[in-house]
Amino acid sequence: MPILNNYKSFGGRHWETGSVHNVLNFQGALAPHTGKPYSEEFLLGISGGITFGYFTFHYSGLEPQLALLTRNTFDPFQTLLERLGLAQEVLQSARAEKGLSNLNKVLEEGKAAIVWADTFSMPYEAHNSRADYWAMYPLVVFGHDGESANIADRAGVPFTVSAEELNIARARVKKDKFRVVSIDAPNEEKLVRSTNLAIWQCIRIFTEAPPKGTQRNFGFSAYHHWANMLNNQRNKQSWTRFFAAESGHFSAIAGFGPFPGLLDWIDAWGDGGAERARDLPPIVGPVAMLHQPAEL
Repeated sequence: MPILNNYKSFGGRHWETGSVHNVLNFQGALAPHTGKPYSEEFLLGISGGITFGYFTFHYSGLEPQLALLTRNTFDPFQTLLERLGLAQEVLQSARAEKGLSNLNKVLEEGKAAIVWADTFSMPYEAHNSRADYWAMYPLVVFGHDGESANIADRAGVPFTVSAEELNIARARVKKDKFRVVSIDAPNEEKLVRSTNLAIWQCIRIFTEAPPKGTQRNFGFSAYHHWANMLNNQRNKQSWTRFFAAESGHFSAIAGFGPFPGLLDWIDAWGDGGAERARDLPPIVGPVAMLHQPAEL
């Protein structure tokens, strides 16, 4: 079974930008404007950059919840690959056997494989698997011997999980079942135009209607809407009414979701600490946990 013994690329602050950064770094790709590996900051920017989003949720049996978005969430992974001009091979199957065969094919070609797995099912995460919660995100597989898999997933060190554990996590959501992506080097000729497109995309999501959803939930309009909900006494979505229960109000302020102390609303759909941790060294262990209710 194939293992990339020369794979040494670990770390990452986010599933998507971290995975692409690690694969490109493993390939030896250097950004033409720095002469260094493509940074996660650059990859975040070219994928659509930052944004602001404000959402509240209330599901039966749970406290009312607040979610703040900190980065563009409109198909950033595929946008990132396209703007870098990365040639990609996508292999996907609904069958576990074929999914493993496709994964081994990529590894046997000497490439690191990007696969999608449910973070709630991975054994090194700090939360337990739940039937009503899932979150499929990309990670890098650089080895699979049939019994276990070698994984690069945000931590500064590799993880090893059993083949069955990875198989269960990959199968969690039907549309993502056993997807494997391998990428080639970026097309440097596209970078100037792609960077310009990304900057304007970032500006527009703050100032214009979003690609999906209502304008009041995104950008500068979301800031105004949030401020209004903090002061409004009559709207049913106001904090006075929506977070009326003492425990619900505390959860909204402190950032506690259905797993108090573990899941933080400012991390939802984004990076830990609202992108403020960029100057920190790689973290050893699971980071940037995300809460995604099944209804979303």
